[in-house]
Amino acid sequence: MSTPVGDARITWHHAPRRPRAVVALGHGAGGGIDARDLVALAAVLPARGCTVALVEQPWRVAGRKIAPAPRTLDAAWSALWPSLTAPGLPVVAGGRSAGARVACRTAAGLGAVAVLALSFPLHPPGRPEASRAGELTAAADLLPVLVVQGGRDPFGRPEEFPAAHRPVEVPGGDHGFAVPKRAPVGQTEALALLTGAAADWLDRTLPPGR
Repeated sequence: MSTPVGDARITWHHAPRRPRAVVALGHGAGGGIDARDLVALAAVLPARGCTVALVEQPWRVAGRKIAPAPRTLDAAWSALWPSLTAPGLPVVAGGRSAGARVACRTAAGLGAVAVLALSFPLHPPGRPEASRAGELTAAADLLPVLVVQGGRDPFGRPEEFPAAHRPVEVPGGDHGFAVPKRAPVGQTEALALLTGAAADWLDRTLPPGR
């Protein structure tokens, strides 16, 4: 699918019955749509009435290793938006890490109804003074926002977030929601916590299915 900054790709995971919304999810700067949290949501949310669209940015489709500047990511995401809204359903903007930042920056302007932010990179590792909380706050001032964060995420642990945006915590999870053997929950349980929190939040946030 063409954008002003290159070809992107959307992988659809359709709800089995008439959906009540589309959940559009972008990937991070260090990986693609095969990230464990995106895969888990794509497996769970359709049964809860939400079609999931996993969006691959042009730099990933082209096989490049390094993500471009935020404005380029935003331009590609914005260009794809009409394709995500084609079914005439409300769209939740979201993603993991850099994809969560893109969603926060663009959601209100594009007409999204809410933002799902996974592993929001609150700051670069070891640099809490370089906070990106403003992006999160700007989105939350206009739309419902859910943040899901690993308990040991070096890009921002849950307790580092402003009280108004305190995330749902995945105990022991790192930036990719991987949990060590000593974690209070296993990997399957950790992903079930993430998908359950997202699904329940969507139930509270979206209008009832038709």
